[in-house]
Amino acid sequence: MYTVNLNNMTQQEFLDKYWQKKPVIIRQGFKNFQDPICADEVAGLAMEAEVESRLVHKEGDKWQAAFGPFESYEHLGSENWSLVVQALDNFSEEAAEMIEAFRFLPHWRLDDLMASFATPGGSVGPHMDNYDVFICQGSGKRRWRVGDRGEHVEFAAHESLLHVEPFDAIIDEVLEAGDIVYIPPGFPHEGVSLDTSMSFSIGFRANSGVSLMSAFADHLIDNDLGKALLTDPDRQVVKHSGEISNNDFESLKGQLQGLLDNKDVLKGFLGNFLTAAKHELDIMLPDEPFDLTEVSNLLTSHAIKRLGGLRAFYFEDTVEQGTCYINGTELEFCQDIAPGVKLLCNQSMIFPDDLGDMAYNAAFVELVALLLNQGYWYLAEAE
Repeated sequence: MYTVNLNNMTQQEFLDKYWQKKPVIIRQGFKNFQDPICADEVAGLAMEAEVESRLVHKEGDKWQAAFGPFESYEHLGSENWSLVVQALDNFSEEAAEMIEAFRFLPHWRLDDLMASFATPGGSVGPHMDNYDVFICQGSGKRRWRVGDRGEHVEFAAHESLLHVEPFDAIIDEVLEAGDIVYIPPGFPHEGVSLDTSMSFSIGFRANSGVSLMSAFADHLIDNDLGKALLTDPDRQVVKHSGEISNNDFESLKGQLQGLLDNKDVLKGFLGNFLTAAKHELDIMLPDEPFDLTEVSNLLTSHAIKRLGGLRAFYFEDTVEQGTCYINGTELEFCQDIAPGVKLLCNQSMIFPDDLGDMAYNAAFVELVALLLNQGYWYLAEAE
């Protein structure tokens, strides 16, 4: 189990002082850290079509980038290249456990866990991100330079690489195994590997207003919602037909606002949107479907573990009414199993002792059987 040491601050003190405010180096954030996955395994994942990966290197002074799957790496030599694999939590159970150390942040903000392998001199170049990121150094060493937030000029160093022009560093440090650098959005940064190294990045993304509105519009269309027409039965004669009056503006705004004020519609959209998989899941279907009696017995002797990358959330004021959201779908359940559903959403692994009497509740057993048979949860030994 990973536990992060926030420079001897409490989690709330860290949030108050640094979260979305300024970057910081957290020395030995993970004590005695060892790579949860080796470089060869990362390289192997990047050869799989369902895994999102990228190679970045330099040819002379020109940056180059390519997207996987890759067939080999020998042509790259032993220096100045970097391999990045996204959504490592979807494909490595051991690596996914790193995320557990950051459960003091809401899981709906999580983007993914990224792995980066780099040879000496390897880097993806100076850039800015639009998400908060905790970059944990694994084996080897990397030098990190981080600039201050400001008006930085970005440019395309390659059609697949958006870089930022040179910046003055407010952090210029070498990270060793277990060190973490936290970087909020908008701070330019660059990491350069000093030797063969691995690093692991836990990213927390916030959606822009335009991306939410675009997805909300799609949700309305897909679900045949928001089709009510604007009405104005008390229309008065106008003197200026080319004018949009303040009253008409308020009517148009109210039509849009009415959709946002409909909590059932908005929560249905947000629940589905925020739980939709960002990357392909490595679904673990059972060899044979579980029946209810089998699941009832197993819940008293085995732990159940959530599939890496799977998203499961609930709203605090509707979960007691029997609604949650799993992998982009609204799920209704018997209200009296709400405590069990909260456990499923809040914990990546549930042990028999966590469940108590819930293990004997027929409705909860039925729900767990459904989730096991969908491959969203799977059995694990209860240690």
